[in-house]
Amino acid sequence: MDKFTKIAAPPAPLQLANVDTDMIIPAQFMKSLSRSGLGKHLFQELRYALDGGERPDFILNHSIARHAQILISDRNFGCGSSREHAVWALADFGIRCVIAPSFGDIFSNNARKNGLLLIRLPDAICERLRREAALSQFAPMTIDLVEQEIVLASGEIIAFHIDLDDRRTLMEGLDDIARTLRHEAAITRFEADA
Repeated sequence: MDKFTKIAAPPAPLQLANVDTDMIIPAQFMKSLSRSGLGKHLFQELRYALDGGERPDFILNHSIARHAQILISDRNFGCGSSREHAVWALADFGIRCVIAPSFGDIFSNNARKNGLLLIRLPDAICERLRREAALSQFAPMTIDLVEQEIVLASGEIIAFHIDLDDRRTLMEGLDDIARTLRHEAAITRFEADA
């Protein structure tokens, strides 16, 4: 898993509440056990028309937002069924951080396990960030996990807080196996004593 300390990238504002995992990656694209290639189906039904052409009004089809690493959404992002493919699709597209007022519980766990930073901020701040991203024509913002700060293009700093263990896991790039292996010596001693 890639370490996450700081990124500076254009944000993509997604003015939708209750974005469920089926909206993020529809079930028909979950046949693969590979994490790669899912990004092209991210938000499939929102990004593409029935004829397969891109919908020009969807944010991730905007020329600058195609390179977004930060998604600013509305409340309850990632709700719905347990679907690790949803996190894989976001990551494969290039999204490293999602900012929203709240997230689905299972989605949050899957995000941490796969190196996707989730930042919870109040509704009003998320709304303002979405509006400012559009007004600034997607000027890059910086997400600094070390300092737990969002730095806007204007220089304004917005503090955020995440769970200390999640922060450490992301900064060290540890998946669940790597987290367990940090205790390998203790595990070996326990097995020897058993």
